[in-house]
Amino acid sequence: MRAPFRLIGGVLIASLLTQVTACGSIFYPDRRGQIDGKIDPAIAALDAVGLLFYIIPGLIAFAVDFATGAIYFEPGRTAQVAPEKLKEAIGADGKVDNHKLQTILESELGRSFPLDDPRLIQHKGSAQQLAMFGLQPAA
Repeated sequence: MRAPFRLIGGVLIASLLTQVTACGSIFYPDRRGQIDGKIDPAIAALDAVGLLFYIIPGLIAFAVDFATGAIYFEPGRTAQVAPEKLKEAIGADGKVDNHKLQTILESELGRSFPLDDPRLIQHKGSAQQLAMFGLQPAA
């Protein structure tokens, strides 16, 4: 009698854990860190399935995907700027001037990027990555 209850409990716990973690964060970890964009309907539908079965985990899945930005996508659009143009935004001390960078991105890509947004996640490049673009690392 105890084995069926353990099996049912295990299945219930496993299903709750899969719903607590957001679908967009699992399937597309490279999308994390986006601030806005178009919502991916597939991820929204998968998060909504969590709402059908369990209200609280479904809401948590939506909250995590929106908070991390993993629910957003822009299909078929890639944007690239030549590294030579981006060098203009690097000061003599090796630090990036966000205002100059924002101006370059707006002129090259025709879009506005909120570089002063506190939710923006910035990563430092390694010495090898900087050397690949012909940039000197800041001391």
